[in-house]
Amino acid sequence: MVLGARRVDRCEAIASRIRDHGGEAAAIRLDLGDDASIKDFEGTASEAFGPIEVLVSNAGDTQLGHGADMPTADFEQQIKVNLLGTRQLVSLIAPGMIDRHRGDLVFVTTDGIDRPRPGMAAYLTAKFGVEGYARILQMELEGTGVRVSIVRPGPTGSEMGSDWDPEALAPLFDEWTRFGMARHDCFLRPADVASTIAAVVSMPRGSHVTLLEVQPEAPGPRDLQGGGSR
Repeated sequence: MVLGARRVDRCEAIASRIRDHGGEAAAIRLDLGDDASIKDFEGTASEAFGPIEVLVSNAGDTQLGHGADMPTADFEQQIKVNLLGTRQLVSLIAPGMIDRHRGDLVFVTTDGIDRPRPGMAAYLTAKFGVEGYARILQMELEGTGVRVSIVRPGPTGSEMGSDWDPEALAPLFDEWTRFGMARHDCFLRPADVASTIAAVVSMPRGSHVTLLEVQPEAPGPRDLQGGGSR
């Protein structure tokens, strides 16, 4: 397994735990906003572990901003990282999968595709683009042995949004509530999303999960009484 992200130290900590349990893993720096970094990542990963069988694209850089007034440079950066960087990585890896007649491309998007959230215009525009790209690939690669899947997580307790301005969040939460986007306050765990992706790529050959959405479970009676485990 090869883990790629800008914060390679975080990836190395995970890779180390995998190796401690008998697995093979490496961490390689990957910045989807940097073309050279994308090429270096693909080359280094292939050299270390051989042909890539599964690619999980989980770019998630998010900046808040409304569609009409977000600075153009910020909007373009979101498209660069979340859409164009993803496409470049796929363009380096997918041809080998096609030649071998086997592989899985998994694109992690967001439930915001169905329920767009105000204040996330650039991020959601990019993720709409990712899903459009994935759906085209599903048609173009049909019959090649390469499966293309989309996983849409709901609200997840990750570090995404940890750098958002608290003063900007309050009015956004009001908007999200007004549009019915805050039914409860439970979040998916990152491990829940990982398990979903593992299930998708573990499907036996001959089956193909094209789109899967996973949501956090709402609090049950025990949770509301303080007896739950979440």
